[in-house]
Amino acid sequence: MADRLPSAAVVLGARNLGAALVGDLVARGVRTATVARTRADLDDLRRLGAVAIAADAADPEELGAALARAADAIGPPELIVNATSPTRPANDRAGFGGGPIVSATEEALATWAFPLARQAVVFLNAAARALDGRKGTLIQVTGAPARRTNPERGIVSAGMSAVRALTHAAAQELRECGIHVALLIVDGIIESPKTAAMARHLPREALVRHEDVADAVHFLATQSPRGMTHELLITPVGGRWVP
Repeated sequence: MADRLPSAAVVLGARNLGAALVGDLVARGVRTATVARTRADLDDLRRLGAVAIAADAADPEELGAALARAADAIGPPELIVNATSPTRPANDRAGFGGGPIVSATEEALATWAFPLARQAVVFLNAAARALDGRKGTLIQVTGAPARRTNPERGIVSAGMSAVRALTHAAAQELRECGIHVALLIVDGIIESPKTAAMARHLPREALVRHEDVADAVHFLATQSPRGMTHELLITPVGGRWVP
């Protein structure tokens, strides 16, 4: 990628943030495909002009096949973004983020940590293979717990820290091949219908806008090979920033 928009892009995730990224890329004239499990979400993005592919992005075989279908439909992708978030099981009793370490259970680990790390590995592996030796950009989106943890959030922080470590490793391994791997950390709650209840007492200035995340993806995807950013942090002005 050299100071220009990618000609073709694939976004994993079709709801909320994923949908916003797809909409932004389509508006910029990028041929875009989206991969997600929920057909209703895919239908909405298909109406925007995106190629919608139903697949489980956490399944290596399904994701590999979906990326191959995307390449057939829009051309070889130069940008692949992972904007998915593993679904929290309805029977989880650990509390948001896994709960206190002193009462941690294997169920909490299976809910909040393992899926995050596993999905990052599946994404980085399948996306690098999809480039098939070509130059391109892979962007893994994650949250603030990748940088720091808080009480009763240690388990989800462990999962996101693993995502950070895996993405950093892939960035080093693929850099000399001309593949730009970047971690995009959203240090705050993203304003969306999904987070409305959680964020109802917060001022809007403390929430991250979809547009700002889309601009960050655009920045990373259009960097010169002579100036790669491998980790980018977004913090809302009304939120807390910790160096």
